[in-house]
Amino acid sequence: MKKTAIVLCMVSLHAFAQKEVKRDTTRMNMGQVEIILIDHSGEVGGKLDTIDAAPGDSKEDKDFEAHWAGLDMGFLMLMNNQFNQDFGIADYLKNDIGRSMVWNLNVFEHKFPIAKEYLGITTGLGLSFTQVAFRDNYVIQVAQGDEGSELVGIQDTLINYTKNKLKATYLTVPLLLEFNSNADSDKSFYVAAGVVGGVKIASRYKRAYDDGKSMVSVQKGQFGLQTFRLDGTVRLGYGNWGAFASYGLLPLFYTNVNPEANPLIFGLTLNF
Repeated sequence: MKKTAIVLCMVSLHAFAQKEVKRDTTRMNMGQVEIILIDHSGEVGGKLDTIDAAPGDSKEDKDFEAHWAGLDMGFLMLMNNQFNQDFGIADYLKNDIGRSMVWNLNVFEHKFPIAKEYLGITTGLGLSFTQVAFRDNYVIQVAQGDEGSELVGIQDTLINYTKNKLKATYLTVPLLLEFNSNADSDKSFYVAAGVVGGVKIASRYKRAYDDGKSMVSVQKGQFGLQTFRLDGTVRLGYGNWGAFASYGLLPLFYTNVNPEANPLIFGLTLNF
């Protein structure tokens, strides 16, 4: 009944306002609510009638967009502590760069603003699928059973492998200082630098060859890979497209009995 009464009052008020066209202002009190109608029809270049709502908080929460969530595709090169690929007797660590690929699926991002949309701290969550391809038909073995044991590369002179890769999957979390040139992320140049931490959640060694029929061998294990990973990284680009590079601050393999091998990764990125 209350809603019906209010509707009828509003209809009556509208009819009353139409009849009283000579009046400049019509006021109607309804309890604690006062409605004011202003008629500008008699003015030159009259304006549309307006009803102003009560003042309130019209400020919308801003979503400070970062440049982490998206898809990365890159290539990996193992480097020694002198920033080259000379591993001495561990020559098997001189990997095949063209087949050593990294795919990063960054699924979540959040930016803590420092200077509005232009400067902030970016973090998030992602998955990194890393594969190291070995050259010259080297077969990788672990000399002992524990994950910190020595890796051994034995060259197979009988089989020509079409696939010979050590694969690992990491859960990753970035901590980046990000600068944007424009408040509109679609029209902004961006630069982000910082670190990306990771923890290994799976690893396996895959070989494939063809001796008249396709043969595939897959072994699950640690293969001397460290559980944790920490990379220094730089990301830059424009809008949704960019490039990135990262370098392992921690060696990829346990170094108690293995040469130091740090991954250098570079590639392209598409931001969601």
